[in-house]
Amino acid sequence: MKLKLVLYILFASLSIMEVKAQDPVFTQFFLIPETLNPAFTGTLVTGYTGLIHRSQWPNENRRIDTEYAFVNAPIGRERDMGLGLTILNQREVFTDYNYLQVNGVYSYNVNLNDEWRFRLGIEAGYGHKNFNFSNLLLEDQININDGTINGGSVDPGILHSNDQVSFFDFSSGILLYNDKSWFGASLKHLNKPNITFTDYANVPLEMFLSLHCGYSLSLDDTHLSFFPDQTSLLLTANYMRQSQYNRLDFGTALEFKPFILGVLAATNPEGKSNNSHLLTSINLFGSIQLDRFVFGYSYDISTSQMGNTQGVHELSLTWQIGRECSSCDNYLVKHPWGRNY
Repeated sequence: MKLKLVLYILFASLSIMEVKAQDPVFTQFFLIPETLNPAFTGTLVTGYTGLIHRSQWPNENRRIDTEYAFVNAPIGRERDMGLGLTILNQREVFTDYNYLQVNGVYSYNVNLNDEWRFRLGIEAGYGHKNFNFSNLLLEDQININDGTINGGSVDPGILHSNDQVSFFDFSSGILLYNDKSWFGASLKHLNKPNITFTDYANVPLEMFLSLHCGYSLSLDDTHLSFFPDQTSLLLTANYMRQSQYNRLDFGTALEFKPFILGVLAATNPEGKSNNSHLLTSINLFGSIQLDRFVFGYSYDISTSQMGNTQGVHELSLTWQIGRECSSCDNYLVKHPWGRNY
């Protein structure tokens, strides 16, 4: 008889105990920076759309699948504003927990001078979480004398619980950038919505802080002549904090059209216990651009002692919509965060 007592522990964590939820984090954040910061919305000269799928610990009961899709475009006579839509979906295979959020995004650009630009973005929408409590097997359902299972439960957590919860969410971000570098900051869940499944509890979704930057160095201007023409070195970093959890990703990539190949290190700079690892994974990634389409793949290799987790896989696809840049060479514009549109 397979007893799912671990689900009760998870349920208590979600709805009763003071445990804070964590937002999903994508390895390919520099290819799809909309996942981090709404200020990136509308930064291309044409419409832009894409999706990314993340499978964490596949072939395991702990498997978590996450999808993110977006579409955005510049608007206004001077293209100084951006408008977009994002959809985030996350589900846990073992617990049948699902999280769906749909947001509208707006950004506004200010040219500080001939080189630097400043962009402000806001993002707002509704989130929906659901959990199949019918899969729970609680202690008062188990007959300890003969091991049989009773039908119902009078556990107060179940009696006062809901299978789903919906909430309004609000986020914002800023971006400072030029043709070679960018610096951004975003703060999600500014209103700290209540995400508890119980009627009598209040579990706020803690604010998610991200500080990110990148720099693109053209190797054509160096003495490294063994690289192909138009080769660039991309340096990028992303620091994240949510409640007591923190993470710093940093790495580098070589861009030689139409390919990008690189590596990131995911670290836990502020360990909370003696068992914490400074380096949690090594993340390998690559992408290829075919006309207006960019295909990306990354694989995270765990360096912790969690055992054989089968790693983390990400697949991404982004593409440009329309050809609205009449003054651009083949309507392509270079961006320092790895977008070759």
